[in-house]
Amino acid sequence: MARHGLPPHAWRKSSFSEGNDPYCIEMQTTPDALIAIGDSKARPRGAFVFSPPAWAAFVHSIRRGEDTLQPAR
Repeated sequence: MARHGLPPHAWRKSSFSEGNDPYCIEMQTTPDALIAIGDSKARPRGAFVFSPPAWAAFVHSIRRGEDTLQPAR
């Protein structure tokens, strides 16, 4: 589900983004306690929203898979 009109001041930049790099993934918690994930260079497109448990499961699966990723050959 996409959400539009989120407050610009509430976005937090990913800790993996470098310095003032304008191209990054940002997140914020919505007033209804969902997690909004957006692209800093495409805010007019809106943000995807997830329940906290769904977002936590996604992040956990990514972290769990980091050790198993193999470089492309």
